Amino acid sequence: MKRALRIGVIGMLLLGGRSAAAAAQQVHQVRLEMNAGNDEYRFSPSTISAQPGDVLLFKTASGAPHSVVFEPKALSPRARDALNAAMPRRSADLSSPLLTENGAEYRVVVPALPTGAYAFYCLPHRAYDMRGELRIR
Repeated sequence: MKRALRIGVIGMLLLGGRSAAAAAQQVHQVRLEMNAGNDEYRFSPSTISAQPGDVLLFKTASGAPHSVVFEPKALSPRARDALNAAMPRRSADLSSPLLTENGAEYRVVVPALPTGAYAFYCLPHRAYDMRGELRIR
């Protein structure tokens, strides 16, 4: 009887672990790149589909310095506050710190945001149209 109970508890723990793994956050890596041949700066990929709890991992690949700044124009006050709270070490409103070296990383855990599109750009390369979009599903 004790053995059956122990096996049942182990089975529930295993199932619980599987459920937790299924609900685990997804990491979306976004490379910040420069093509020196034609002065092209970009986020790669430029569009990320994510859900709250996922992690956005911005990694400087070339052309540093870079940053990530969410476009404030279309944000509700609630969405703005949620994004600001989700961005560690902000340099300003909706702005990451400046990533000054290639290989530098910046992580943002996607906050609870309404379904929709959230534009962002790189401040040092805004004139080069370095922009991206976070789509919340």
